[in-house]
Amino acid sequence: MTTAQISEDVIRDVVQEVLTQLRGGGSPATPGAGPGAAAVPIGASSPIAARPAAPAGSHAGKWGIFNCVDEAAAAAKAAQTWLKQQTIATRAEIVQTIRDVVRSRIEELGKMEFEETKIGRLDHKFDKLKLIIDAVSGTEFLRSEAYSGDAGLTVVEHAPFGVIGTITPVTHVIPTMCCNALQMIAAGNTLVINPHPSGIRTAIYITRLWNQAIHEKVGVDNLICVMEKPTLETAEAIFTHPDIAMLCVTGGAGVANAAMASRKKAVVAGPGNPPVVVDETADIDRAAQKIIQGATYDNNLLCVAEKQVFAVASIFDKLMNAMERHGGYRLSTQQMDAVGAKCFIQQNGHLVLNRDVVGKDAQVLAGMIGLSVPRGTQILYGETDANHVLVQHEQMTTVIPIVRCSDVDQAIELARQSEHGFGHTCIMHSMNVANLTKMGRVMNTTLFFKNGATNEGEGFVSYSIATPTGEGPTSPLTFTRVRRCIMIGHLRII
Repeated sequence: MTTAQISEDVIRDVVQEVLTQLRGGGSPATPGAGPGAAAVPIGASSPIAARPAAPAGSHAGKWGIFNCVDEAAAAAKAAQTWLKQQTIATRAEIVQTIRDVVRSRIEELGKMEFEETKIGRLDHKFDKLKLIIDAVSGTEFLRSEAYSGDAGLTVVEHAPFGVIGTITPVTHVIPTMCCNALQMIAAGNTLVINPHPSGIRTAIYITRLWNQAIHEKVGVDNLICVMEKPTLETAEAIFTHPDIAMLCVTGGAGVANAAMASRKKAVVAGPGNPPVVVDETADIDRAAQKIIQGATYDNNLLCVAEKQVFAVASIFDKLMNAMERHGGYRLSTQQMDAVGAKCFIQQNGHLVLNRDVVGKDAQVLAGMIGLSVPRGTQILYGETDANHVLVQHEQMTTVIPIVRCSDVDQAIELARQSEHGFGHTCIMHSMNVANLTKMGRVMNTTLFFKNGATNEGEGFVSYSIATPTGEGPTSPLTFTRVRRCIMIGHLRII
């Protein structure tokens, strides 16, 4: 068997597993699986030259909706050929158009996604849409670098890859698609998207709106293409298509492995299981409030959200009491076991996350174990040991286990073990700089939140946190190729 055959087999097997799990109600519970440089900004103020005519469009799709990957890739390639002849200012117009479509329809789009996917919180769907139009980076993030010396002048440019194939999750349908579109088009690329089947109506609707608005603004269609009927075959075709130069995928270990086995440049937003450590120097009331704020945002659908807590014994009871004051409902050990049994089920010999609990309100989750909780309860919580199923596996719902630890060293070590080396996210509440430093070094995660919730902080926003492939939160520069233009012996003017 050739290497190419092996890669195709890996892709088929893994993507089959992933799509089966996503459609069939389960997600895998995977426990571990130079000096002298000067930045030269490129802004939207570049002069706008006469635009080349848009591609004629002999493809079968319209407004980016396709049934065939070959046709989608051809349309996206034609659109990218047009786009790479445009100015940065034109790209900026397109990026702003994408933002404006979302801004003008936040309530409609939030309701549509919520009603179709039936997960998360409606008010947080609106919040996420507001966030992506304001905080996701666009053309303003692009830059060039220049090196000038005795030997001449070198300019470093960031060029587009071409057509990028993306696989997007059900947890954040429009936010992920919008983030990808803003960043990738700002960088000069076009997209072919294989969306999650459970959010397909929303994905098609927003793709059509975007392409219609872009066409009205600059006269081109199909910068963003989406598969109307996403299947195993369309996913595999995107992974292997010769006209698709790069991949960006979001998902668990299976889809991450499939993308990295595709022999294309891949940006992979893989799994996480973010732990929280609370030590004896923390502001306990603030820690409880922030843990609940982050863990309940969109009912814990975010991959960065707080999933399990390790608290030192000396402040453990204070933290448990504070959690209740901030909207938590405390469960007994037996009740936590019962919730764990509802969250994770056996399927084909594997422990999988029960899709029926994903993104559900605390009242719904409590009802699954015959428990009625007060209206307004934000999250269920309780004490467990470090080996509990809710600690060792990402639950993505409104329950959080809390583990009692002898000291901060044990808490950090248990947190490290529970994160399984994904290198995704960790959180610590502490006023001790030495403890915070140790946590950061031991955990070695892409994101490290200190004394706050995971849905707040400074910096640009991304809905793709590329941990397995190392890019971290994506930006337009993530989706570019570095090119050097070297002039030897001339153009240094001093």
